[in-house]
Amino acid sequence: MITIPPQLAENIRYWHGVDGEHWLAELDGLVPELARRWRLDVGEPFADGGAVSWVAPAGRHDGGDAVLKLYLVDLENAQEPDALAHYDGEGAVRLLEAAPGAMLLERLSPGTLLWELEDDRQACLVAAGLLRRMWKPPAQPHQFRSLAGDAARWAEEIPDVWERAGRPFERSLAELGVRLAGELAGSQGEQVVLHQDLHGGNILRSGDGWLAIDPKPLVGEREFDLASLIRDRRWAISEEIVRSRLELCSAELGLDRERMRGWAIVHALAWGIDDDGADEAMVAVARWLAQGSGFSLTPTVIAN
Repeated sequence: MITIPPQLAENIRYWHGVDGEHWLAELDGLVPELARRWRLDVGEPFADGGAVSWVAPAGRHDGGDAVLKLYLVDLENAQEPDALAHYDGEGAVRLLEAAPGAMLLERLSPGTLLWELEDDRQACLVAAGLLRRMWKPPAQPHQFRSLAGDAARWAEEIPDVWERAGRPFERSLAELGVRLAGELAGSQGEQVVLHQDLHGGNILRSGDGWLAIDPKPLVGEREFDLASLIRDRRWAISEEIVRSRLELCSAELGLDRERMRGWAIVHALAWGIDDDGADEAMVAVARWLAQGSGFSLTPTVIAN
């Protein structure tokens, strides 16, 4: 029997319901099948591995160390292997093999999280350096989803989910998110393959350096890709920390601070609310970034 970490089972059932139950039941067959196909000696899963993926160390037939990752394919992770293949080890973990819902990755050692770096400024500079290495235009043609397309979806979803969740925060903030999604999507700069979820929990130490994991790729402008880092929860976040990260990263990467601010508001609202309610910390980030920004909070979109 394949060991399933309790946190993984809980998260999969919460996020995927019956489909998640079926996927968990299939792991007993999937892991041995991939071990045979890729000639692996698969160990016990990491207890603190992926929140919604089964991740274990694996020895390869040639003596190399790797990591086997299995996941239930959804909208956000479907193109993770394509993004890692695009990065080709530049700023991100190297993809060794891929199959639907499964990847074999290089083993990063010691593999400690960037969250363990005490200096928040230094951690942000590490993340910014990785983004600078990863940001490259996609090959043409490509199959990645576009930031413009997701922004259009978020503009529709934010007010609908806000209503279903019982209007958990002020209408004006939800409407700001809708407006910014449309305005920013239609005025973007150079298009590159974005990570979308780069924060200290998705950056691991590799030798003397660091590499990114777990991209949720989109193609869009660079300013968007700082949203997850700006609200990184390596500590209890505060307005001071959020604003400091915004200033530091915009200066370090030479990006438009106000576009970064706007995208961070949109993304925090898009990912911070579902039918069960709002993530108070993510909504707080959106609210802090909206204050004093010049963004109007006048309600103009969501009908009564």
